[in-house]
Amino acid sequence: MTTQVNETSKAKALLHKVIDAQPDDASYEEIMRELAFERMVERGLADVRDGRSVSHQEALQRIRSWRS
Repeated sequence: MTTQVNETSKAKALLHKVIDAQPDDASYEEIMRELAFERMVERGLADVRDGRSVSHQEALQRIRSWRS
């Protein structure tokens, strides 16, 4: 249970950080976009840490294979 509470606290702290970094006149949509972007970046970094990524060269080879 402590781990879940700790993860929730981290998530809330990150949300506050992103929201607080927005200008005072930021719209709801702009704030939501920033939160979504932050989440995508965090997921991407987690993928890299966990070995769920490929090199640029491998990505290019895969894309080229789709065209054939």
